[in-house]
Amino acid sequence: MTPLRREPLAEQAAEALLDRIRAGEWALGQKLPGETTLAPQLGVGRSTIREAIRQLAGRGVLATRQGSGVFVTALDQPEDWERIVRRADIVAVIEARIAIEVEASALAAERRTPADLQALRRALTSRAARRSDLEQHVDADIAVHRAIVAASHNPILADLFDGFTPRSREAMIDLLRIGRAFGGDADQLVHERIVDAIGDRDADAAAALTRGHLIEMRAELL
Repeated sequence: MTPLRREPLAEQAAEALLDRIRAGEWALGQKLPGETTLAPQLGVGRSTIREAIRQLAGRGVLATRQGSGVFVTALDQPEDWERIVRRADIVAVIEARIAIEVEASALAAERRTPADLQALRRALTSRAARRSDLEQHVDADIAVHRAIVAASHNPILADLFDGFTPRSREAMIDLLRIGRAFGGDADQLVHERIVDAIGDRDADAAAALTRGHLIEMRAELL
């Protein structure tokens, strides 16, 4: 195997180890050889190997188990989440939002606190007042949906929603700019009914209303 000679060595060592994992040298869950074995194979020092392993652990490819060693936890580096979302078309983003927000609405109905309900009402009021300016309306709409997800008290759903927000906002603004109507009474009423269902702790109704709203949005794009 050709030793690594160019800088930075740790990044090169990480890529070399990743290439070997991709090639099937180590299976998923298998323990890697120790630093004293890997270092001479790559022509680097043990400290460089430790840094390379740290980098691959940060990427989700390796995991260090104290007292046991280093193990393969993925056979390739996961693609950057933000890059995936940016590349996705708006229909795919809305379908993902359906999966996230329908469950979030149901959980919000079960878990919302009085403070959550106040935040939802404030977001609704702000949305109702921002129907003429396109970008302000989109931002106010997102704020309502974000408040619903926050009321679910599930941090993973919140992180997923936040990951979609920049792409969803961009796509909705582009869509509305080419002539789609926005800010109508019927659309505002749907959001009010979702919040009312959450306030009434009616999880089934909150989920059904959210699903219907997002499916209708998707249908308009197809």
